[in-house]
Amino acid sequence: MKFLSQALRFAGFLAAAIPISLATSSAAHAQAAAEFRPHPVDPKDWPKQAVHAPHGMVATDEQLGSQAGVEILKRGGNAVDAAVAVAFTLAVVEPAAGNIGGGGFMLVRLADGRSSFFDYREVAPGKATRNMYIGPDGKLIPNDNVTSSVIGYRSIAVPGTVAGLELALKTYGTLKLADVMEPAIRLADTGFPVSEKLAHEFAEEKTSLDKFPFSLHIFLNDGKMFRPGDTLRQPELAATLKRIAKNGAAEFYTGDTARAIVDDITKAGGLITLDDLANYKPKVREVLRAQYSANDRDGRAHAWEVLTSPPPSSGGVAIIEAMNMLQTTPLKGWDDVESVHMVAETMRRVFADRAAYLADPDYSDVPIAGLTSPCYAKERAATIDPQHATPSKDVKAGTPHTCAASAAADSAPTTVSLNDGPHTTHFSVVDAAGNAAASTYTLNDSYGSHVTSPAGFLLNDEMDDFTTQPGVPNALFGLIQSDANAIAPGHRPLSSMTPTMLLRDGKLSFVTGSPGGPTIISATLLSVLNWMRLGMDAQSAINAPRFHHQWMPDLILMEQNFPESMEKALQARGFTTKRRGHIGLVNAIGVDPKTGDRQGAADPRDNGSALGY
Repeated sequence: MKFLSQALRFAGFLAAAIPISLATSSAAHAQAAAEFRPHPVDPKDWPKQAVHAPHGMVATDEQLGSQAGVEILKRGGNAVDAAVAVAFTLAVVEPAAGNIGGGGFMLVRLADGRSSFFDYREVAPGKATRNMYIGPDGKLIPNDNVTSSVIGYRSIAVPGTVAGLELALKTYGTLKLADVMEPAIRLADTGFPVSEKLAHEFAEEKTSLDKFPFSLHIFLNDGKMFRPGDTLRQPELAATLKRIAKNGAAEFYTGDTARAIVDDITKAGGLITLDDLANYKPKVREVLRAQYSANDRDGRAHAWEVLTSPPPSSGGVAIIEAMNMLQTTPLKGWDDVESVHMVAETMRRVFADRAAYLADPDYSDVPIAGLTSPCYAKERAATIDPQHATPSKDVKAGTPHTCAASAAADSAPTTVSLNDGPHTTHFSVVDAAGNAAASTYTLNDSYGSHVTSPAGFLLNDEMDDFTTQPGVPNALFGLIQSDANAIAPGHRPLSSMTPTMLLRDGKLSFVTGSPGGPTIISATLLSVLNWMRLGMDAQSAINAPRFHHQWMPDLILMEQNFPESMEKALQARGFTTKRRGHIGLVNAIGVDPKTGDRQGAADPRDNGSALGY
């Protein structure tokens, strides 16, 4: 994981590609977006108010992506139409994370109450083997551009994005694929100005991108390097997008695009075949749900429902398990050491369980009912010392199976319905009717495998999300994972991506999610707690300081805007602390329960863009 590269992801300078008047995330957004900042702006300068709009709202990392979504909404498209438009557009303007060469998830909830979870996570190719990254000495092979799990052709898993977006559009959309792809095609064809941020990213990634001919050609301008203000045109990508718009996802998986992908990968010693692409299928899974009761700022009780991500996402299970454990814990805010202590200790236990139990549910028996049951939450919460940190070496995975049988009959207020990388990106969409889409998709590492297909797009390095060596931290995130997540043909690797929604008294209330590898879970959880438990408004819920504990390594990551006194107080309780530039990049939308106004809150850590109409 390239932490520096992640910290440098700021919205670029953007031309007014769409001639409509839109609200932005701050009055000075246009000027701020034109300025490259090597570090996050001072939190004191972050916008204090969310963007308000009476009809639709789109919140993304990049203004051009948000503009594309609003363009589709104004044409009469719904939230799913807009989300698909945003996803294809980010594949053009945010090459570090936006993608058609990766995969992800989309959570959809319609105003009539229907909901679905679209799983278009990548899968391991048919030639993948359990120990493909283990050398003769029994250790992980050192990273290089030939045999690595994080760079080059053998790190690439079979992409799922195009198939998943088409499935979501066919299921709930109202417009044709060609219609929603128009903004992306236009930007790839005519180009857009290279921002300071994007030029810096290209320079930072140069030593990896220049190993691969089409990456060198497209993103490094054949070695001449792009300067801020240059126009980035991507004719190869534009041609591919036009073929997809005309022929649908079949073009990507069985057409000229598929042949271009496989010919290049085969020549370079990679594993993906035409059969791998032809056999790829996205899945529609049942949304994970949990109900809670919580008081608002006026002391009135409300019924809350969490809609979140099932496996192969580990995030939804983790968030429900954490919220169950914290159900009876008073939370005062993140300036209160007891509140931070209890949430960090909860995270520690949730990640220990993640390591032991979470995997692709199509091939592993994931004890979802037990992990998300109130019975199990009480057992896990009882192991927390409210005054002293528990060393991670003393925290083991629990035994959720003992609670699984009683989960359905439990009378507690929580019930559950069963059934990535740092350079991941999340966006949220709500339309005028109240339909909502939350999507997180990824290339895994910054610029994925760094391999660009002759068809004009970067390919993922998602194979590192499998357990390349049980009990050994993975290369990007230092996560300990079990043999249940081992490499096997056709399997989906475990993910932390966690698109999530909240309903308040049966009505849409909050749409959220984040990139950031394992910190996705913490960032998304904290945004939910901020909105539901602490009564923050949308922008405050995103601006609030974040922290993260993933069990191993045994330390709590804290953003820089925590005061030194909080760090010392945690250390006094036995925590090992480490400062981090930022944790997650949450792009969320809240709904005002009185007016119905959409409150767009793009993350100022990335100068994200919330646009409404």
